[in-house]
Amino acid sequence: MFPETTPDTTLSGVRMSDDVAAAEARRIIADAYRTAPDTPTSYRDDSPLPAYGDTPPVLQPDRRIVPAWAAGTAVAGIGVGAAFVGVGCGLWLACQGFAAVSLTSVLFVTLPIAAVAGVFAAIGTALRSLKGVHTETHHHYRAPVSQHHTSSKTYGLSARTTNQHTS
Repeated sequence: MFPETTPDTTLSGVRMSDDVAAAEARRIIADAYRTAPDTPTSYRDDSPLPAYGDTPPVLQPDRRIVPAWAAGTAVAGIGVGAAFVGVGCGLWLACQGFAAVSLTSVLFVTLPIAAVAGVFAAIGTALRSLKGVHTETHHHYRAPVSQHHTSSKTYGLSARTTNQHTS
């Protein structure tokens, strides 16, 4: 509420006469039904945009797709990691009863297993990527079409890319 409509609490312990109470009631009711001052809360510019010059931004959707080989490698890595956690826990539990077995010896036993699994994951990834090297795409158009081909080659330690455009 507005500060001028807040009831005065200084008379809380004093009994009012009927005339004073009626006048106070009329004042409170009049303040309650008084319209609030017009304060703008928003603004919309409806002026037309210029025909040339600065244009408003246009939404350009971003659709990044992870290649299948990358997703497969990530899933294989997670699977191998989870499997070796289980294998390591199993070996640790099996070896816990032996006093002569230390944590270092358990780690040295599991390291060759992890290396073999890593080699198998790398071989599987390489074979899967070789299958996807040749992809053939067919496009069917119902109007005159102009095709421009761009070929990219990325090489080097710092991933230098060269693009060649042909029409």
